Amino acid sequence: MDLLTIAYLIGGLVLLVLGAEALVRGAAKLAARFGISPLIIGLTVVAFGTSAPETAVSIQASLNGSGDIAVGNVIGSNIANILLILGLSALVAPLLVSRQLVRLDVPVMIGAGVLTYMLAWNGSISRLDGAILLASLLLYTCFLVIASKRDKSRAAVDEFAIEFGADDQARPWSWVLQLLLILLGLGLLMVGSQLLIEGAVALARALGLSELVIGLTVIAVGTSMPELATSLMAVYRGERDIAVGNIVGSCIFNLLLVLGAGALVSADGLSISPNALAFDLPVMLAVFAACLPIFFSGYRINRWEGVLFFGYYLAYTLYLVLFSTGLPAINLLRHAMTWYVLPLTAITLLVIFLRAWKHQR
Repeated sequence: MDLLTIAYLIGGLVLLVLGAEALVRGAAKLAARFGISPLIIGLTVVAFGTSAPETAVSIQASLNGSGDIAVGNVIGSNIANILLILGLSALVAPLLVSRQLVRLDVPVMIGAGVLTYMLAWNGSISRLDGAILLASLLLYTCFLVIASKRDKSRAAVDEFAIEFGADDQARPWSWVLQLLLILLGLGLLMVGSQLLIEGAVALARALGLSELVIGLTVIAVGTSMPELATSLMAVYRGERDIAVGNIVGSCIFNLLLVLGAGALVSADGLSISPNALAFDLPVMLAVFAACLPIFFSGYRINRWEGVLFFGYYLAYTLYLVLFSTGLPAINLLRHAMTWYVLPLTAITLLVIFLRAWKHQR
C-alpha cells in the first residue's frame, strides 16, 4: 500500500463530507426560500443529504462494476450507524427516543431491511428491484410530508428554521449562491466518491481483503461521517432525540435510495455475494431488531447500552478481518459469539422488552 492510496482514501472522505455539507445547506436554504416548511426540509432534504456520500459511492461503484463495494457500503453503513454511532453518542450522554420512532420509523426501518433481504434472496438486486426500493422511498417520504403537515409542533418548526436560516431575510440574488452551493456539493461528491473507490480497491488488493470487506468497514465508516458528526453535535447541543432520529432515517434512506439507485444505474443490477446474504444482511436485520426493545425500554438509550452497541461493532469488525484473512482465531471468536455472547444478549433484550411492555400496560 503506497502513499497515493492513502491520499485517495483521505482525500475522498474529506471531499464526501464537504460535498454533503454543501449540498444540504444549499438545498435546505433554497427550499426554504420558496416557502417549503422547515420541518419538511429536515425530514427530507437533510435525511437525503446525510446519505449523499453513500449514494455517490454506491452509484460510482456500480458504474465501475464494483458491485460488492456498493452493497457492502450500504450494509456496513447501516451497521455502523446503529452500533458505532449510536453507541458512541450514548457514551457521551444517554439518548432520548421519541415515541414516533418506536411506533413508526423503527418498524419502517426493519421493514425496509426485510424487503431488501427478500429482493436479494436470489443473489442479486435487479433494476426492477431497485425501482421497487425507490418507489417504497417515495411512499415513505410522501407519508412523512403529510404527517408533518398535521404536526403543527412549533418547537420542531423553530428548530429547523434556526438550523437552516429559514427566517433570515432573503437577499434578492441569494438563490444563485444557493444553487452554486448545490452544484459545488454535487461536484465534490462525484470527485470524492471516485477517489474513495480507487483508493479502496487498491487497499483491498494490497491487504488481500475482498472488496466486500473493504466496503463493509473502511468505506462504510467513512461515508457515515456526516451521520456521526450530526449525531454527536446534536448530543452536544442537548438535542438527544434528534441524534437517534437522524440515524434511523439515514438507515432507511441507505436501503431504499442508495441500493435502489445503485441497482438502477447498473446494467445487470447489483450482485449479492453469498457471504453478504448468509452473514452480513442477517447481522444488519438483527441489529435493526435489537433497536426495538432497547428503544422501547423507557424511550432512551443508556450508557451501558451504548457500551453494548460499541462492543458489538468492534466484535463484528474483528470477525470480518479474521474471516477475510483466514486467521485461526476466527474459530474461537465464532464459538464465543455463537454460544455465549449472542444467547446472553438475546435473553437480556427479551427481559428488557417484557419489563418495558409490562410497565407500559
